Amino acid sequence: MQRRTFLTYSLSALAATTYGQSVYSAQPPPPGRNLLAKKLQPGMTVGVIAPSSAPFERSEVRIALDIVESLGFKAQPGKNLYKRRGYLAGTDEQRAADLNAMFADPNIDAIFCLQGGYGALRILPLIDYAAITANPKILLGYSDVTALLNAIQKLTGLVTFHGPIARQTFTDYTYSAFRSVLMENTADLELGSLPPFEAGPGRVDRDNRLQTLVAGSTSGHLVGGNLSLLVAMLGTAFEPVFDGAILILEDVDEAPYRIDRMLTHLHLAGVFQRVNGVVLGKFTNAHTENPSLSLEEVFAERFHTLSIPVLRGLMIGHVSDQATLPIGAQAHLDTSKLTLRTAGAYLAD
Repeated sequence: MQRRTFLTYSLSALAATTYGQSVYSAQPPPPGRNLLAKKLQPGMTVGVIAPSSAPFERSEVRIALDIVESLGFKAQPGKNLYKRRGYLAGTDEQRAADLNAMFADPNIDAIFCLQGGYGALRILPLIDYAAITANPKILLGYSDVTALLNAIQKLTGLVTFHGPIARQTFTDYTYSAFRSVLMENTADLELGSLPPFEAGPGRVDRDNRLQTLVAGSTSGHLVGGNLSLLVAMLGTAFEPVFDGAILILEDVDEAPYRIDRMLTHLHLAGVFQRVNGVVLGKFTNAHTENPSLSLEEVFAERFHTLSIPVLRGLMIGHVSDQATLPIGAQAHLDTSKLTLRTAGAYLAD
């Protein structure tokens, strides 16, 4: 689902009221002072919530619960998991209530999001950030869930996880990345590396290739995810902490001119002057329209004048082979080695 800007807040209005609720007004923790959830272990109970859209078929919810259980966990559906309101998975209050309840429930060990779509932005003012601070748990998802991952990380310090949604089929690559991060808590882990490809005469991998757009190496905390959602969060109380960050960007079903527009928005907002580096994941189904610049041209024009390292092509975003990234954790980017690696703790044993 294509996304547009729906909410606007003032950065100085953390205590302002929106949708009749008070936005969390506590002082956000400084970058690097993170809350760490416990790593996943077989038999743990995973809460499944739908903070954004609902699937078209209700049977997809049951499939998602079965997928969670196939990973070795007990699946606990949110009270409102089967709700639907137009393009939303229930009302804002119902979707926020499920998120809040899962964090508050001591019997829930981690929280997986059913899917993305649209709607997570709407519930940001309704989240109980203080309860999350008191009960740190793994929160996993991507796409529209980008809004939750970055807002919660900013306002609580909790490291959240950009990775597979509950109802998707895990490839071997996706499961290996999921397991390495969330179950094995692997230190100095390479994130988003390319999957194996059997090359041969006249046969090379066309789809998965890494490209250095600006050479260099840097460190910083990870922020970002879906480009559309990040642009929608600019200038709000929930805008990620860009200063000193490595910014992750990906998107789906956006034409090159729209990607250009959103990157230009980030540029005009000064984001690329605040971050230490940029990692471009996959921009899937970037439908071209004639006449059109190519994505290659869009990226070259936007990034070639920057003095920070920029790497393109990691397995991040709307792809079958998908990385799991710890949002808020320290990482190191080296474009000469074409790598992004963890550089600090992101889960507690």
